[in-house]
Amino acid sequence: MTSGTGTRQQAQSHGGRNLRWLLAKLVDEVPGVISVAVVSTDGLPLLSSETGQDGQPGPGGFTGPPTPRWPGGTPSGAAADLATVVSGLGSLTNGAASLMDGGSVKQTMVAMETGNLLVMAISDGSLLGVYTEPDADISVVTYQMALLVGRAGHLLTPELRAELRQATSPMR
Repeated sequence: MTSGTGTRQQAQSHGGRNLRWLLAKLVDEVPGVISVAVVSTDGLPLLSSETGQDGQPGPGGFTGPPTPRWPGGTPSGAAADLATVVSGLGSLTNGAASLMDGGSVKQTMVAMETGNLLVMAISDGSLLGVYTEPDADISVVTYQMALLVGRAGHLLTPELRAELRQATSPMR
């Protein structure tokens, strides 16, 4: 029956739209949030805020390969994007927690002169990374991140992760 397949495809797309909506809401409604990324357990970018050449959010807000809005463009000397940084930081902190028998890492924060990077685990092992302005209210940002993680955990099914990976992979 093809109708079951069509419904399943719609459910995947619906889940993707819901996750994109949650991420767009985080960027649009939480003061100080500049850019967000969701990275899979194996370090592949699933969704990230998209910007145009003017540094403003692009059409649709969350599509294609991640291109975070760093102040003044890409950090000097760095070619990494937000998803790569989130993945690396997640791996590093998980390794540290393992060495220290600290259990699972719930969240990580890096405070910098020009902003803050917060990384929070999603229930399936994926990571949510948020880059903020330096004066953002971190308690508000982390609260909103925790709400998003609670809502996104059930959305990130294996089917949706595969859909998002396919959407961000090069068309070659």
